[in-house]
Amino acid sequence: MILSGGTGTRLWPLSREGYPKQFWPLLGSETMLQQTAGRAMGAEFAPAVVVCNEAHRFLVAEQLREAKVEGARILLEPAGRNSAPAIAAAALLVAEQSPEDVIWVKAADAAITDVPALHAALARAVVAAQAGRIVTFGMRPTAPETGYGYIEPGAELAEAPGVMRLERFIEKPDAAKAADLLADGRHLWNSGMFVATAATLLAELERFAPEVVRSVTAAIAEAKRDLDFVRLGAQAFGAAPAISIDYAVMEKTSLAAVVPADIGWSDLGSWAALWEVGEKDGRGNVVSGPVSLVDAEGCLVRSEGILTGVVGLKDVVIVTTDDAVLAMPRDRAQDVKRLVDQLRRSGQKEATEHRRVYRPWGNYEGLIQGDRFQVKRIQVRPGQKLSLQKHFHRAEHWVVVHGTAIVHRDGENIMLRENESIYLPLGCVHRMENPGMIPLTLIEVQVGSYLGEDDIVRLEDTYGRT
Repeated sequence: MILSGGTGTRLWPLSREGYPKQFWPLLGSETMLQQTAGRAMGAEFAPAVVVCNEAHRFLVAEQLREAKVEGARILLEPAGRNSAPAIAAAALLVAEQSPEDVIWVKAADAAITDVPALHAALARAVVAAQAGRIVTFGMRPTAPETGYGYIEPGAELAEAPGVMRLERFIEKPDAAKAADLLADGRHLWNSGMFVATAATLLAELERFAPEVVRSVTAAIAEAKRDLDFVRLGAQAFGAAPAISIDYAVMEKTSLAAVVPADIGWSDLGSWAALWEVGEKDGRGNVVSGPVSLVDAEGCLVRSEGILTGVVGLKDVVIVTTDDAVLAMPRDRAQDVKRLVDQLRRSGQKEATEHRRVYRPWGNYEGLIQGDRFQVKRIQVRPGQKLSLQKHFHRAEHWVVVHGTAIVHRDGENIMLRENESIYLPLGCVHRMENPGMIPLTLIEVQVGSYLGEDDIVRLEDTYGRT
């Protein structure tokens, strides 16, 4: 089970609500979601259950398809309610057919460098889970990290060699406490991964958080199933308490256990964490994209397209996207959330939205905006099409620059090839689709008195939007 509901605020400006960090290739060519799914592929694993925000459903489906992950079921949360309701929903879905199946719960956005060691730890955890335990993975600390919770392990379980009784959780400590926990050599980082049977998870949730089970059971009963998507009932799921599985169950249950593991794990919860695991040059710099450094040391510099130059800086983070730049000392990485909160309060759309906006059919990107006009670049994936729609306040011009389009305009079908264009007057009913085998790219020029995205009246939509 993959939890893909996070927004990764501390990795702003790359990670934002509209396109959070699990959908980005932070380490290597695959996205974090794809890497996470790839660790559970093979004959010993059942198809994944992915829990995600409904707005991200097509992103999840497309990235799983690209990674050749087959048979996944995608559970759509109508609202984020933290991890306990999400895990309850997946456990109920699994329990419909096989309640004794072992579920491996993991976040979509963690980095793990030693997958064979991970699988060895998982094998030990499965033994304990089949004996009725709920097992978490405790990562061996490498630094006095204040951004993680800690676990105190107890005695080894007789029924599961290599798995310890979990004595207690310790909240994220201050620097002095973190140094003490590292020095004693006993405490482990809490990875947020869990292993248990569906039946055990549901029984302990029913015991300690019955209101979660009650709400989520109703949401499953009201769920609508569409292809690989399971849309949970919105009203029932929204009534579930917003609570983590740690607070709801793990801190209360007598069945908690921990398997210590050294697997090169990081939750990539900050730019400093990304620097820690990144490939460094001879002066300790981690760079990505078009970056040029002179006398820089210990820096993380990432650019998503604009040439970024750094001279004479030490231990800083600089991240450049097409609409925002972040610069800070590396040891202030946890404060990015404060910046994002400030941007939200001031109404800056860059706090949550990228200039490139992803849709089920592809994406669009704003290029120029002026008085009564704006220009966008639109990309439509092969075989996909936009909704049948009309606008009350704007007319549009479309120019194809790559691929082939079929445009439906007031009942007429028109094929456009590269360097051909069409005019869509205000109020006309129109739709565009890509009938080809390659992506379709076009430039859209909008002219009108109001150019907001809410000036769209959808008359028909392949993706169930209104």
